[in-house]
Amino acid sequence: MSDCVFCRIVAGEIPCTKVYEDDLCLAFMDSGPLADGHTLLIPKKHYEFLHEMPPEEVAHLARRLPAMAKAVQETMGAEGLNVLQNNGRVSGQAVPHVHFHFIPRARGDGLGYRWPAKEADFDVLKEQAEAIRAKLDLEW
Repeated sequence: MSDCVFCRIVAGEIPCTKVYEDDLCLAFMDSGPLADGHTLLIPKKHYEFLHEMPPEEVAHLARRLPAMAKAVQETMGAEGLNVLQNNGRVSGQAVPHVHFHFIPRARGDGLGYRWPAKEADFDVLKEQAEAIRAKLDLEW
């Protein structure tokens, strides 16, 4: 997609600081980092949402997650690491191209993370689980 910044990076039209590259994916430093060492991993082919990707391509990216997480965290000497993947603008996806964030974290870094958990109604959870199960399209 010519208007997608990540597709333009993959095409070499926009420079990036590469960390890793193979035939299907590219990892590079985030140009607007939340923390030093903030790295992105993207599929080279354009997909806006994770569920649009073929399972084999998701698996290819997933096989790189542990090594990327370890390398970023150890290199930056971080106490922890957020590995995030957002789907849709409302979830925080600023670039409509699948990408994983590796964000090094340290106690008191000021980044924070809101997770306003609420008490669950188990009858509602059961209904939601049944509805989700009915929509699962698994080819295992």
